[in-house]
Amino acid sequence: MTDHFPSPPPRLIALDGLRGLAVMGILLMNIAGFALPQAAYFNPLAYGSGATADIALWAVEFVLVDGKMRGLFSMLFGASLLLVLQRARVAGADGDSVHFRRMACLFGFGLVHFYLIWHGDILVLYAAIGCAAWFFSEASTRTLVRAGLGLIGLQAIIFFTLLAAMLAEGPDGASARALQDGFGIPAPAAIASELAAFRGSYWEIVGYRFATMGGLPFTQALLFGSETLGLMLLGMAGLRSGFLTGGWGRLLYARVAMVGYAIGLPVTLLIAWGCWLSGFDARMMFAAALPLGALTRPFLLLGHAALALYWLTGPPSALRARVAAAGRAAFTNYLGSSLLMTGLFYGYGLGMFGRLDRFALLGVVVAMWGLMLGWSKPWLDRHAYGPLEWLWRTLARGKKQPIRNQDIARHSQ
Repeated sequence: MTDHFPSPPPRLIALDGLRGLAVMGILLMNIAGFALPQAAYFNPLAYGSGATADIALWAVEFVLVDGKMRGLFSMLFGASLLLVLQRARVAGADGDSVHFRRMACLFGFGLVHFYLIWHGDILVLYAAIGCAAWFFSEASTRTLVRAGLGLIGLQAIIFFTLLAAMLAEGPDGASARALQDGFGIPAPAAIASELAAFRGSYWEIVGYRFATMGGLPFTQALLFGSETLGLMLLGMAGLRSGFLTGGWGRLLYARVAMVGYAIGLPVTLLIAWGCWLSGFDARMMFAAALPLGALTRPFLLLGHAALALYWLTGPPSALRARVAAAGRAAFTNYLGSSLLMTGLFYGYGLGMFGRLDRFALLGVVVAMWGLMLGWSKPWLDRHAYGPLEWLWRTLARGKKQPIRNQDIARHSQ
C-alpha cells in the first residue's frame, strides 16, 4: 500500500512575505556578529575607525533594524506555531504531539547551530519558548495581546534590575568588566584575543565557543524569554485577528504604520542621541539595547509590519513572489546564511573576520539577499518545502516526507 501524504495547505502569501523580509532584515544586524568582535554589534566605537560615517550607519541600523527584525521573526514564529497547531487539529491529527516534536527537533538544530556553526543562534531559545507558548494556544486575541504586552514590560523590568545590580557592584567588579566588554570599548588585548580566536582553525573556534560562551544557549531563556514569549503571543494574536495574514485592508495598514512610526521613531531617535551624548558609554548602550529597547521596539515593529503588509497586499509582482518564496524557505535561508557567512569570515574559510568595515559589510548583506531571492523561488516552484524545512518536517514526523510537488500530488490521490 502506498503511504498517503496530504497536500500542503494553501500558503498565506502575506505571512510568507513578512517572513521573507524578516529573514533578510535580520542579516543586517547579524552581519556584525559574523564579521566583527562581539562588542561592535552594540557599540560603533568598539571596533573600527569610529568615523562619523560609521556612527551614522550605526544610528540608522539601531533606529530601524536592531531588534526589530528579530522581534518580527519572533512574532512570525508565534503565528506559525499557532497555524501548525490549528491545521493539525483540523486534519484530525494530534496537534499537541506534532508541536512538541517540532520544538524538540528545533532544539536539536539549535544546539548544532550554536556549538558547531555560529554563536548567534536563536533556535534553542525559540524551541524552549515555543513550548511555553503552547499554553496560550487556546487564548482569545485580547488575552494574547494583554499577556504579550505584559511580558514585554516584565522583560524591561528584568533588564533594568540587571543593570542596577551591575552598577551597584562598582567599577572594579566582574559585572562592570563584563558590561564594558559586551557594550563598551573592550581592552585592546581582549579584541586581539577575539580576532585571533575567530581567525583560527575550525576546532580552535569550536573550542573557544565552548570555553567562553558554552552555557549561553541555556541562559538565553532566562535573559530574553519574557520578551520572546510576549512577541510570540502578539504574533499569535496577529494571526487570529487577520493582521499578519493580509486581512485588514491596505488603508488600515497604512494608518497602523503611521501610528507605529509616530510613536516609535521619535523615542528611538532620542535614545540614539542619548548614546551619542554619553560618548557611547557601556551603561547607556546596555540600557538602549535592552530595557529601553524592549519598551520601544513594539511600536517600530508594528510600523514595519504594517508597512510591509501594505506592500505585500498590493498587486502581484515578481519581487513580491520572490520575497514570499524566501519566507517559505526561511529556515534554510537562516541556517544557510550562517554557513556561508562563517565560511567567509572565519579562519577555516576565507578568514575575513575583522577585516571589513560596516559599509563594506553592507555589500555582503546585499549579495546574500540576492542569493536568497535567487534560489528560493525556482526551488519552491518544484518542491513543496525548502531543504531544511523538509528535514525538520521529516524528523518531527518520524517518517520520510515527499518533497517534490509531483510526488506529493501522486501520494495524495
